[in-house]
Amino acid sequence: MSKIGFIGCGNMGGTLAKAAAKSENEIYLADYSFEKAEDLAKQIGAKALYNVDIAAGCDLIFLGVKPQVLSSVLADLKHILSVRHQNFCLVSMAAGVTIESLKEMAGGDYPIIRIMPNTPAAVENGMILYCQSENVTNEQVQLFLNSMASAGTLDSIDETLIDAGCAVSGCGPAFVYMFIDALADGGVKCGLLREQALIYAAETVLGAAKMVKETGISPEELKNAVCSPNGSTIEGVKVLESLNLKDTCISAVLASFKRTKELGQK
Repeated sequence: MSKIGFIGCGNMGGTLAKAAAKSENEIYLADYSFEKAEDLAKQIGAKALYNVDIAAGCDLIFLGVKPQVLSSVLADLKHILSVRHQNFCLVSMAAGVTIESLKEMAGGDYPIIRIMPNTPAAVENGMILYCQSENVTNEQVQLFLNSMASAGTLDSIDETLIDAGCAVSGCGPAFVYMFIDALADGGVKCGLLREQALIYAAETVLGAAKMVKETGISPEELKNAVCSPNGSTIEGVKVLESLNLKDTCISAVLASFKRTKELGQK
C-alpha cells in the first residue's frame, strides 16, 4: 500500500483527495488550516498531518496550493526533500508553473507530474490532463493513475500544450455553467419554473456532450441535424450567430490561456 499526501485541501486539492481516498492507498492531508485538514480527513478516512510530515514520508505528494504561494511552500520543504532516501514524486496542479520551475523551487531534479484537473472531478466526471518529467518511473505514473481513477478521464499531454488544455478543460466548466444558467433564464422567460428550466438546461448540455463524445460526429454536423428548415432551432441559432457566440467563446479561451501563462511567470 502506497502513501499519498496532499498539501493544500482547498476546492481542487480536497476534490482530488476524495478521489484518491477511493483507491487502496493510505491518504494524508495537510493544510494551512489544520482544522480544515482534520475535518476532511474524518470525512474520507484519511489522516491529518503537517506539510513537513507529508514531504518526509509520502510516495506521491500532491501540491494543491495556488501558484502565487507554491514557491514559499516548497522553500520550507527543500531540506526535507533533499535528505529523503525513498523514491517520491511531486504532483503539481499549479496553473502555468512548468516542471523546470517546479524543480527549481523544490531544489532538486525530483520526479514531477504536472496536472491540470477540473471541478467536475467532484462528481467523477473530471478531465485531468497530465505530463511528467523524464525521471518519473512507470510505477509512479501507474500509482498516480490509480489514485485518480475515480476522478474522471485522464489524458497524457505534452507540457507545451498543457496550458492550452487548461484554458479549455480547466476554465471551460465556468463558461458552460454560464451557458446553462443563460438557457435556464431563457426558459423562465418562456414561462418555465426555475427548477424545471435548470434541470432541462443541465440535462440538455449533458446529453449534447455525450453525443459529441460517443458518436464521433462533429459538433457542426450535430447542430445541423437539429436545425430543420424554417424550424424553431434555426431561428435561435441565427440569433447566436448574429451575436458572435463562437468568436466570444474563442476569445474567452484565449484570455484564460494568456492569464495562465502570466500566473506561471510570477
